[in-house]
Amino acid sequence: MPLFNLNKEEILTPQDWSFPVPISYGPGRFAEIGNYCYENQIRNPLIVTDSGSVNLPFIDKLVEILKKAKVNSGIYSKISPNPRDDEISEGKQLFRNNNHDAIIAIGGGSAMDGGKSICLTANNEIELFDFEWEKTPQKIGPDNKFPPLITIPTTAGTGAETESTAMVTDTKQGIKLCIMHPDLKPSIAILDPELTLGLPSNLTAWTGADAMIHSIEGYCVPGFHPLCDGAALESLYLISKSLITVVEEPNNLEARGAMLVASCLGGISFIKGLGLVHAIAHMVGAEFNTHHGLTNAIILPAVLRFNLPDMQEKVIRMSQAMQYTDHSSSQFIENMEKILDRIKVPRGLNEIGVPEDCIERISEKSMIDTAFGTNPRAATLDDVRELVKTSIFGAR
Repeated sequence: MPLFNLNKEEILTPQDWSFPVPISYGPGRFAEIGNYCYENQIRNPLIVTDSGSVNLPFIDKLVEILKKAKVNSGIYSKISPNPRDDEISEGKQLFRNNNHDAIIAIGGGSAMDGGKSICLTANNEIELFDFEWEKTPQKIGPDNKFPPLITIPTTAGTGAETESTAMVTDTKQGIKLCIMHPDLKPSIAILDPELTLGLPSNLTAWTGADAMIHSIEGYCVPGFHPLCDGAALESLYLISKSLITVVEEPNNLEARGAMLVASCLGGISFIKGLGLVHAIAHMVGAEFNTHHGLTNAIILPAVLRFNLPDMQEKVIRMSQAMQYTDHSSSQFIENMEKILDRIKVPRGLNEIGVPEDCIERISEKSMIDTAFGTNPRAATLDDVRELVKTSIFGAR
């Protein structure tokens, strides 16, 4: 029997939170975006979304809400599932040509990354990859400050709505790089679970698995950061109560709300960093344009078997948060595999078009990813090569 149950009344009650950025949560909060823009002197925002979302109803609804509030807008939707540097450059030019004064990033993780990346470069002449995570932050002054950024996730997965970090494919090198700036923070994130109701079951599963993996990897990163770790454990608790439900009952608004909050918390948790699941998935996505959450989910079991045997204390905490009774590493991994089976995640990357002949180059590229450096267990090229091989032919 579960120790705790979700409070459905609380899950459906609108909430305003101020950490780590202003967050408006609850069913129906999307309708407030027009008034928010008008009250904050935003008159001509650029709506940035991904190519798969531009024709969905929430885009037309957003334009209509803004228009009623006497706010003009434009739309840029040439964002791939794995955003590319050339797409960001085109969006930046559109922002400037049409005198936009803010960015509204709406959609899944790619839309969030696209919107944030355009925001980083819209008002300056700094090269996109000069914002790379490991480089010294660029100087931003009053003459080239970032435009206001509003984030509205329509999937419960990436948790990308509260930070400036974005993953962008460097088309010259064929790798994904993490870009960010500490001075760029969303002005507000709007979490409305009603926006996720129309998400197909496969995308619900893949994005939900992504949220779970963010919390697992973020929690396992070494270092004392109780704010991130607390977010990770609460995220895993909410996911344990709602992921399978939301995949199998897509109109369950309580489960949708719980997953949206869990996703947001997962995004907060990996401020500490991520691990080998993401390091490998980033490079697979850069080369084969695979869905990020799905790629992560396939890789997860192989990396857990590599990382968890010497992390018993953290395994116990994660297992407790997810309401399990057997807290061994082997059982935790088995429980994760059962979830992936239940939500119909493929067992190998070969099932989504990733070939054997990429093992060497994906392994080498993975070792330069920022997430490689924060994996809780040091890994050699041989280790990564074996993980990639296992993930291709069947990680579970």
